Amino acid sequence: MEEAQYEANVLEEANRWVKQMEKKSSIIQRRSKHIQSLINKKVPDRVHSVVTESVKQMIQLALTSSKYIYKVEIKEDATLEERENMIKERLRQYKRTAALEGAGTGAGGILLGAADFPLLLSIKMKFLFDVGQLYGYDVTKYEERMYLLHLFILAFSSDEQKKSVLETVLHWEKEKLEWREVDWKTLQMEYRDTIDFVKMMQLIPGIGALVGAWGNYRLLEQLGETAMNGYRLRMLSS
Repeated sequence: MEEAQYEANVLEEANRWVKQMEKKSSIIQRRSKHIQSLINKKVPDRVHSVVTESVKQMIQLALTSSKYIYKVEIKEDATLEERENMIKERLRQYKRTAALEGAGTGAGGILLGAADFPLLLSIKMKFLFDVGQLYGYDVTKYEERMYLLHLFILAFSSDEQKKSVLETVLHWEKEKLEWREVDWKTLQMEYRDTIDFVKMMQLIPGIGALVGAWGNYRLLEQLGETAMNGYRLRMLSS
């Protein structure tokens, strides 16, 4: 496919994604929020503590260290299609890894299930840093790490937060000059509440392995879609 045509196609796809993001969650998703709240009350406090502390520590680490940055080899003059083919292959690899990890921890009961939260976070962070590099951005720069953080937040935000985060992502070149502080409490709650329904089901004996594999696979897919469309709009709408 010619590069111009490919870019036009993926830009159209990204614009459809924006419209979808601006819509309210489905009734099923909103109902699951209520069920999730009931489940959360049954889960030990130590499990919730693992989630919130893991989110804060690992994201802070991602913003201040090179722990998740592995040099990605790609030609400087690579086309967008070539870059995205590499990203899709990376996403397939990360989804398989996340699914295997989720199945393993899901089969291990509540303690291993709790351990899945930081492990899955690590996989997501590594994937995001790979994506940034494959699109040609210098992820060692603070503002680029902040952009990755916003993509992460957007992928796992509730309806209440999604629109404002989407606006920040869509106007990043302006926003990055003004945005400096992380609201850790809101970020932890948004992430935890968005994934809790699936992840807490992972702790149920008998179905934990299946739910863990499926849930992790879908969460990586969700992050991949958000990251790719965010970068497409950033690169092609300017």
